[in-house]
Amino acid sequence: MLPFQMCYAVVLSVISSLSHIMVLTLRLTVFNTQDPSPFLLLSNAVVFLCGSVVGAFHKVLMERALRQTFQDTLRCLGIRMKLEIEKRQQENLLQSVLPVYISMKMKLAIMERLQDCKDKEEQQRLVKDNNFHSLYVKRHENVSILYADIVGFTRLASDCSPKELVIMLNELFGKFDQIAKENECMRIKILGDCYYCVSGLPVSLPMHAKNCVKMGLDMCEAIKRVREATGVDINMRVGVHSGNVLCGVIGLRKWQFDVWSHDVTLANYMESGGLPGRVHITEATLKHLNKAYEVEEGNGGLRDAYLKELNIQTYLVIDPRSKNQALNSHSMPKPRVNDGLKMRASVRMTRYLESWGAVKPFAHLQSREGVGSFPSSSLSSKMLGMSFGVLACVLLLTLGICFAGHLQVSGSFRFRSQQAPFLDRYSVFSCILALIACGVFLRGSFELNVVFLTLASTAYYIIILSAKAGLFSCYGQMLYNQLNENRTEDSGTILRALGLVKHPEVMSCIYITLFLVTMLIISQQNESCFRQDFLLKNKNRTEQDEIETRENLNRLLLENVLPAHVAALFVGENKKNEDLYYKSYDCVCVMFASVPDFKEFYTECDINKEGLECLRLLNEIIADFDELLSKPKFSGVEKIKTIGSTYMSAAGLSGTPGQENNQDRDRQQAQMGNMVEFAIALIGKLDGINRHSFNSFRLRVGINHGPVIAGVIGARKPQYDIWGNTVNVASRMESTGELGKIQVTEETSDVLQKLGYSCECRGLINVKGKGELTTFFVCTDMSKQQGMGLS
Repeated sequence: MLPFQMCYAVVLSVISSLSHIMVLTLRLTVFNTQDPSPFLLLSNAVVFLCGSVVGAFHKVLMERALRQTFQDTLRCLGIRMKLEIEKRQQENLLQSVLPVYISMKMKLAIMERLQDCKDKEEQQRLVKDNNFHSLYVKRHENVSILYADIVGFTRLASDCSPKELVIMLNELFGKFDQIAKENECMRIKILGDCYYCVSGLPVSLPMHAKNCVKMGLDMCEAIKRVREATGVDINMRVGVHSGNVLCGVIGLRKWQFDVWSHDVTLANYMESGGLPGRVHITEATLKHLNKAYEVEEGNGGLRDAYLKELNIQTYLVIDPRSKNQALNSHSMPKPRVNDGLKMRASVRMTRYLESWGAVKPFAHLQSREGVGSFPSSSLSSKMLGMSFGVLACVLLLTLGICFAGHLQVSGSFRFRSQQAPFLDRYSVFSCILALIACGVFLRGSFELNVVFLTLASTAYYIIILSAKAGLFSCYGQMLYNQLNENRTEDSGTILRALGLVKHPEVMSCIYITLFLVTMLIISQQNESCFRQDFLLKNKNRTEQDEIETRENLNRLLLENVLPAHVAALFVGENKKNEDLYYKSYDCVCVMFASVPDFKEFYTECDINKEGLECLRLLNEIIADFDELLSKPKFSGVEKIKTIGSTYMSAAGLSGTPGQENNQDRDRQQAQMGNMVEFAIALIGKLDGINRHSFNSFRLRVGINHGPVIAGVIGARKPQYDIWGNTVNVASRMESTGELGKIQVTEETSDVLQKLGYSCECRGLINVKGKGELTTFFVCTDMSKQQGMGLS
């Protein structure tokens, strides 16, 4: 029962037993001048051995139980700490992508769905019962929208390695994020090299127009410093408009906070109709500026047909810092002339931008304090206090036992003849060993132990006091006679012996009662430990279920921000976030699918709640498209993002990048077939929505394949995206396509025909930035389309 390790307990038991036997031997030989009785010594050895074996068994069981309890408690604390860390990670992750008021609603909705839906059948039943998907969109008035495009970046990106491209984008947009934060603007999304944000969200700001204009000027100034320091011909074209927006999240996957309204569309055209290095604003924005900036005529209608059609009066903001630009140009370091002549433009840009030191994506998820520092000291102190409490009780009981045993043995040493009664003491010892063994080996409830040990003790009382009372009386008389014979000894010793020695029957019953109480205390402690173990295990199971729910939630959130093969690199226990993520793929199939008719369908009036009901229908369209991704057939298709009513996806991003063997070629070609089947399924889904909503939307699809660069950029709002000529051509295939058809390039058509698809040549079309390209339409079976959509 002592809080020692097993090896120390064994050593102590051996030492105590041997010392007792040695003292007994010395007592019988030196002080009594007679040979020690082998039977007596053997009897004591057997008693000690039996007691040690029983005690060792009890100690092994208790140590195992305590060790298991300690490990379960540590595991419980570890799970709790892990749960808290994952909770912080999940909240930081979600809030880095979405505003708090939307992220909390979506998280609660997901938690309820995970807790209520325990199996897939119930989930499917709930989905069928809901006619509409949840819509997380809210209207905000009096906001300003800024669109900014990096002029000349497309040409520069074609000369970049994957690492250089991702570094440049991360550093540039990281700087823009910093400028947005300083000017109280919220970045909405990054589209290639286009950056757009809103001021006045989610909290209304009276200076929203001034914030956007100031941010636009700061962006132009930052790009100017880059141009002057590197000699790379890039610039910034910024457009700003003020009005009302609908903001929120649509779809089921790859959540991205976005804004919709006619004012957002106008701000986009203000950027395309602007001038490099200038901030182009509308008259609505000018009114909100309250003459904070000087402006000049913008003439945006001369550069953009949409602005000309709407007859929008535009202006160019005059930067008040223009007088000091010569001084400001020297505030940033410039590379040496010789280096500028030797290095490529992308290298000069990369080296210069790295000096800005933009924060890497998901840096706010890096902190994992407390993972290995859960409060084991408090647990150890509690267990130590409990051990010392048990030790104190054991010592008190041991003192009583030893004191009583000392009286018994000291009286028996004077016994010289008639050793048969002398063996009665060993029968009592056997009874005590039986009580101990039963208390240790009997693994029942405390009440059962009380009943069993009490019955056994009662039986021993009956044997001692009635059945074998004569033997104990004879033994007591012998002890009394020995005391009378030794009256010549020291009177103090005799008096103490006469005062303390009791009748053997009484002392035997006291011994049994003492050990009965001891075993009941041990049984009560054992049951308490067992109950605590049960409660801890039950608590562990509850927390394990909770952490599984949390892990499922975390997984869903990750899959709605990053692809699965990328998410593990950014959010995990061993993630150090030392490098940016970028990969170069030799063959990826990219698809853009848009619903052009939705622009005409979208109206803002009181009947449709200022466009909210129109977005509800768009949410149904995108959500139905997202549901197709859960089918095993389309497991290789990855949704990249939505741009208005355009759905962007890619296939081949989950494979090993940069492989050239035939096996991978076959797999890559099969991915193109899956992408075409996915496009056909999208057309079928849209047809089903048309039948239920009495609309006549048609999908326009463009597909291309080739090398792409994938990466994650942005610190405040990390975003996974793909870049490259393949992406640009795929976008052009969609924008120059026809409604209800899938347009592909000639190279993609050759691959599809090898896979058994029929393609019809469209001829030469003019593609912006690419000249004239020969394109093809994929021939699809309409019945097959409808079947795919209904499935």
